[in-house]
Amino acid sequence: MTKGFVVAAPASGSGKTLVTLGLLRAFRDRGLAVGSAKIGPDYIDPRFHAAAAGRPCVNLDGWAMRRDRILALAAGACEGAELLVVEGVMGLFDRAAEPGVEGRGGTAEVAATLGLPVVLVVDAAGSAQSVGALANGFRRRGTGVEVAGVILNRIASARHEALVREGCAEAEIAVLGAVPRRADIATPSRHLGLVQAEEADDLEGLLARAGALIARHVDLDALQALARPPERAGSHAGPSPVPPLGVRIALADDVAFRFAYPHLLDAWRAGGAEIVPFSPLADQAPDPLADAVYLPGGYPELHAGRLAASEAFRDGMRDAADRGAAIYGECGGYMTLGDGLVDADGRRHAMLGLLPLETSFAARRLHLGYRLARLEASSPLGAAGAVYRAHEFHYASVVTERGDPLFRLKDGAACGLRRGDVFGSFLHVIDGG
Repeated sequence: MTKGFVVAAPASGSGKTLVTLGLLRAFRDRGLAVGSAKIGPDYIDPRFHAAAAGRPCVNLDGWAMRRDRILALAAGACEGAELLVVEGVMGLFDRAAEPGVEGRGGTAEVAATLGLPVVLVVDAAGSAQSVGALANGFRRRGTGVEVAGVILNRIASARHEALVREGCAEAEIAVLGAVPRRADIATPSRHLGLVQAEEADDLEGLLARAGALIARHVDLDALQALARPPERAGSHAGPSPVPPLGVRIALADDVAFRFAYPHLLDAWRAGGAEIVPFSPLADQAPDPLADAVYLPGGYPELHAGRLAASEAFRDGMRDAADRGAAIYGECGGYMTLGDGLVDADGRRHAMLGLLPLETSFAARRLHLGYRLARLEASSPLGAAGAVYRAHEFHYASVVTERGDPLFRLKDGAACGLRRGDVFGSFLHVIDGG
């Protein structure tokens, strides 16, 4: 039976992603089949997980997903694996401001749902014996959560490590590893977080170095020994979180449009849909036989010039609209469906012109958070009134947005646009409400 543990931290920036990637690669280098999961609405970390482990990674969202779906997805990640490594989100006890379907989306809640122990990655830079008190506070705080030990990160020297270990011993906190600072092991970042795995320079070298570092400085045997089997799902996870958009769905899939949740695509395939990828950046048109086109989120603002010059892509999308195919865009895909996009340098690029929308990155403003959204009218997404749980994360500003809204949010605000069979919004839909 597959066993697992959750990698968490007191706060973002503690190094849990790099430690997780190093663990995945180190265990894989030992010959283990390692599954992985990422807690929260994240598209970028799971791609790095997949590269490190050599297996797909799943998202587990405690705000948007019901318990049975979380357990079913975790069970899927365990299939064919000997060990499951789950990376948390933000700090261990951080969570959304408002309740979700069953919880508030925090790492501790999902760890309790899975019934897995937590390994706390603590950034020890700038502290010493106090790390033990910090870790002890996290251990004592958790109801239904077991903090099984700590991995000390960013250790400066042998003396520093000895002092930190002294504080952990006084607090009776198990130290599972002490990882030194390494300037040559860092993941590149930009405005939405990490650069995508497919764009990272020397990704394999980074993962190899991280795996070797973790193998030298973390007790992998102790981690395997503390791992436990996750809780099992019920008979099924319920209906598809979002109905398939069509029978044959053309999926935009390249570094400009990469933010599609695997659990949604898998559910569409399980529902009988065929997914046919194409690359707008390679100036490919969607499959002419597709009865639906899905433009996921991503980074179209970084490639706006190429997209504007992609005639085959533009003509193919307009042909799809003319023949009545359902066309759905999320976040970056939504912006691409509009009339124009202004990049960070203030240059306007003509987009597909399928929705009356203009967006801009010239004046950036963060939009971040979970959203409860209700369909304003029937569409391939569902019947009017259908409720979805979604997440929004972007820096784009709306210049103009005219027409019928796709969603109505919990606070009554309109969200997105729909025009005929073309529709979209800035929301990334995760699950049904």
